[in-house]
Amino acid sequence: MLQRIQSIWLLLAAAMSALSLKFSFFSGNKLNAETNVKEWVEYTAAKGSLNAILTIAICVATLVCIFMYKDRKRQLLISLIVLSVSLLNIFLYYNSSKTFTESNTDLTALISLSIPVFLVLAALGIYKDEQLVKNADRLR
Repeated sequence: MLQRIQSIWLLLAAAMSALSLKFSFFSGNKLNAETNVKEWVEYTAAKGSLNAILTIAICVATLVCIFMYKDRKRQLLISLIVLSVSLLNIFLYYNSSKTFTESNTDLTALISLSIPVFLVLAALGIYKDEQLVKNADRLR
């Protein structure tokens, strides 16, 4: 299970997803509607409700996907679905930056941006395993 490289990639994606709840994606000045004063705000996945839900879903689905190593087709399907959800999550991050008057992308945004990279690497590993099993079955 964990000796397969795609399990390591999936574990790294889950860890990065959990870390993105703590570390900010971008920060900047946001206009307070009540006092009409600019406030410095760091935007993490936990700040936006939809971002938080998607980030937790990515983390849980990736951890579940690690233990589906006996059914590689389903594991590949779930990892591709999680990949699309993580890309949607990144789009929502950038879309929510428009509510700020001034915003800067933080260096810790690389944590959230690394999740799709790890998921692509895991999907490639799962696909290679599936091809290896097909070739071995064909030779029998």
